Amino acid sequence: MSGSSDDVKPVRCSIKPPVYLQIGDPKTDVAHSGVCVVDVTLPFGQTVNIQEITFKNYYTAYVTVRLLRKGPGQEAPAKWCTALRDLPLMDNPHTEAGSQDYRSVHRAQMQVEPDHVTSVRLILRQPSSAWLTFSLEEVKIFPHVEPNPEKEVSDWLSDLTLVDQQLDLEGLPDPQTVSSSIQQMWALTEVMQTNQTTASIGRYDVDGCYDINLLSLT
Repeated sequence: MSGSSDDVKPVRCSIKPPVYLQIGDPKTDVAHSGVCVVDVTLPFGQTVNIQEITFKNYYTAYVTVRLLRKGPGQEAPAKWCTALRDLPLMDNPHTEAGSQDYRSVHRAQMQVEPDHVTSVRLILRQPSSAWLTFSLEEVKIFPHVEPNPEKEVSDWLSDLTLVDQQLDLEGLPDPQTVSSSIQQMWALTEVMQTNQTTASIGRYDVDGCYDINLLSLT
């Protein structure tokens, strides 16, 4: 089973007992049709954007997932749609393989966007008569959570800091010495800019004449 994020908890929901469709008169004929329905409902007035549905299989061969979704408008009625049809849960309906495995249905597997969902209907099928009963256990619905951009940036900076700490600094100048030299250069630049004359001075030209001191050789 593909696990959900450790930070995301399943939504609160009500799982109704499985309802088995029967053939003929239910009072006189106990033969099952091999079809079972499990309804999962959210608290009244609540919806969920589904990321994943997880469960433990119990001798179910195939599962179909139907969703009751609300429309984009407040007054629009909710409608049922099929998100996934006949997902195989057992290698062979007549054998044990896969009959009690943990499984999941991921958002990416669904044929519609599982958003604004108020109820989930799981339709189970078991064509083999080898098993007296079948169902799904431990059904959980995990919500879809949009990624947090600030957290992603924070994680990126943490990774970058970790990489910087792991760099081999052997043979490089002492960072404190480099920082001190840069500060001294910055201070010298500030002093020179402050004392800079605003007059336009040529190479040796002062007020149209040559300054003998500038022309002297030392």
